[in-house]
Amino acid sequence: MNKLMVACAVSILASAPAAATDASDVVSAIHQWVDGFNSGSPTAAVATCADETSIIDDFPPHEWHGVGACSRWFGDFQSMSNLAGITGAAISLGEPEHVESSASVAYVVTPTTLSFQRAGNRVVDQGILTVTLRKGGSGWRISGWVWTDR
Repeated sequence: MNKLMVACAVSILASAPAAATDASDVVSAIHQWVDGFNSGSPTAAVATCADETSIIDDFPPHEWHGVGACSRWFGDFQSMSNLAGITGAAISLGEPEHVESSASVAYVVTPTTLSFQRAGNRVVDQGILTVTLRKGGSGWRISGWVWTDR
């Protein structure tokens, strides 16, 4: 019985650093997407997305699915921004409120701020970003996200 308890304890302790590393890697993938967005580089941001992605956001058409969804979202975001006179859009992430990951999938909920200029005025939009990710040969990739206004 003692050997079983020791084996369980060793197993739990050995797996804890891996889980912490995965959580850090998961959040890092989301930060890479934000960095691409903030630098005005859709190519860099899209590189963090899985081949097939599902996106729900607060501007039309409100949902993007399938292959190339991240690219289509960026194109629609740029079109909407141009029509609305939005410039200087930047995202900042708060401390994640929930991070859950397994060997191949992850789920993250984090407060998020989108700030931009419109008609010479600074606008700050608070929201919640919920992101799902899948782990593959090239690491963690965003498989979906939902923006929710606060």
